[in-house]
Amino acid sequence: MAATDPARTDRRGLIDQLVRFAAVGGFSAVVDYCVYTLMLHLGLPTWGARAISFVVGTTTAYALNRRWAFQVEGGRRRAAGFAMLYSVTFFVILGVNALALAVLPESSWEVTLAWAISQGFGTACNFVMLRWVVFRE
Repeated sequence: MAATDPARTDRRGLIDQLVRFAAVGGFSAVVDYCVYTLMLHLGLPTWGARAISFVVGTTTAYALNRRWAFQVEGGRRRAAGFAMLYSVTFFVILGVNALALAVLPESSWEVTLAWAISQGFGTACNFVMLRWVVFRE
């Protein structure tokens, strides 16, 4: 019987984790975007709508990432690390959203594209930090 290659196993684990993270991220992004759109329709300014949608999307992401994507137990330390990471990400995505709104041409899709750009940037940063800092075993 052939021995299992540890590097291949680690790579497979990373890919599986990345796929689950992407699924959770996609679902959480839909939640985030729906809340963002609702808040805009209720008359909130873009920064306020983005702030509220981020909190709702982040709460969804934490619960699903911890249990399914990274399959780790909870605890105060992990929750605090997650909260700290997402607090930093919050300000980053607000800045990226504002920058995108400032540089994108005025159009009917500018607000949605700015949201998508800020979401994508925040998601990439979060995966790296969650994998190697917050949810590491």
